[in-house]
Amino acid sequence: MSRKRIWGWWFFDWASQPYHTLLVTFIFSIYFAEVAKTHFIRLGDDAAIAGANAQALWGYGLAAAGAVIAVFAPVLGAVADTSGRKMPWIWLFSAFYVTGAAGLWYLTPQHPPLLQAVALFSIGMIGLEFATIFTNAMLPGLAPRDEIGRLSGTGFAFGYLGGVVALALMLALFAETPSGKTLAGLEPLFGLDPAQREGTRFVGPFTAIWFILFMMPFFLWVREPRGPRRPVRIGAALRDLWALIRSLRHRRSLASWLASSMLSRDALNALYGFGGIYAGTVLGWPVFLAGIFGVVSAISAAIISWLGGMADSRFGPKPVIIACTLVLIAVCVTIVGMDRETLLGISLPTTPVLGSLYPPDLIFFACGALIGGAGGALQAASRTMMVRHTTPERATEGFGLYALSGKATAFLAPFLIALVTDMSGNQRIGISPVILIFLLALVLLLWVKPEGEGQQ
Repeated sequence: MSRKRIWGWWFFDWASQPYHTLLVTFIFSIYFAEVAKTHFIRLGDDAAIAGANAQALWGYGLAAAGAVIAVFAPVLGAVADTSGRKMPWIWLFSAFYVTGAAGLWYLTPQHPPLLQAVALFSIGMIGLEFATIFTNAMLPGLAPRDEIGRLSGTGFAFGYLGGVVALALMLALFAETPSGKTLAGLEPLFGLDPAQREGTRFVGPFTAIWFILFMMPFFLWVREPRGPRRPVRIGAALRDLWALIRSLRHRRSLASWLASSMLSRDALNALYGFGGIYAGTVLGWPVFLAGIFGVVSAISAAIISWLGGMADSRFGPKPVIIACTLVLIAVCVTIVGMDRETLLGISLPTTPVLGSLYPPDLIFFACGALIGGAGGALQAASRTMMVRHTTPERATEGFGLYALSGKATAFLAPFLIALVTDMSGNQRIGISPVILIFLLALVLLLWVKPEGEGQQ
């Protein structure tokens, strides 16, 4: 077991996590919500409808990206297995990641190119998800089976720590507060203009630069095992993939696991993708406050992911997955039932309780910590569960199916949120489909074998 190779593999999580932390959840999504809401108000919408329209546009964009990933993820996995190569694909999709992230700089507050921003964001997301298929497929070959849970959980914890560091740097050095200074009281570096929101817009290029720098250990230390390099035969790959899909009829545990994972990860990604929109438009949070919220959430995610990895190694991944899903259901019920004045129909105090923070702000802070922690532990344990349902020889193909299970309905939760938001004109009600999706995922776990079917 090569420690340097393991550290290199962990560095992919460190390098790529800021896309989730800075762009999906805590800075760019909130900036997008602010800019889009203001744009729709200028077009004549009232504030509530403008916020709903911003959330719907974001949702349709995420749904489109999810549809692309769903179609191509399993094919890419099968092609990689027939050719025996993973690294060239990781290089290719890393370029997608960097291009999409860097291009977000061009979302200006005046005359914002909203559709262009959603398209670039989707390109980066597609690159991240496709690269992750191939890095995940390396996991079975890193260590013995009984060490996989710990390695997976530690990787997620290391990634979340990277997200915390990246977020702290963005808040301290670049993202402007309403005063025009950063949270550390500095002028944004490099002469970035606060009036044009350049400090906040720099989050895209910053995420791209971070990825380039910290993927270096991955590309230097991680080597594919020596073996035959076969030509890519797409027809053969697709036949093998179809045969694997058909075999699911006789593998109830794997089929149930893929379906459960499909739903739970779709719902979790929706929480990540819409949390910033909710905070910015329902609670009225500025970007810098959401950034502080992100630091708290990411720290909890790192700690709980590490603890989840330990629990995974001791008890197996299934109990961890069940516990995390129950926590996330409770969080969703809270989010749907809360606004600035009430929680589940109960009036909240109308005075600050901690500095300038009101009860809804503190409750959402707690929800964010739970989403980050339970979400990280859930994803790490899910990766381990997939290892128990595959073999090293078929790992890329298996993780292609795993990506398909996570992305075959990746459009579903964002689409349902966008649709329900559109129909109700209410952002909180728009989040409610996520609760049902998590419940269905929990029911499907009844047929999943804790030890998997890795030898079949």
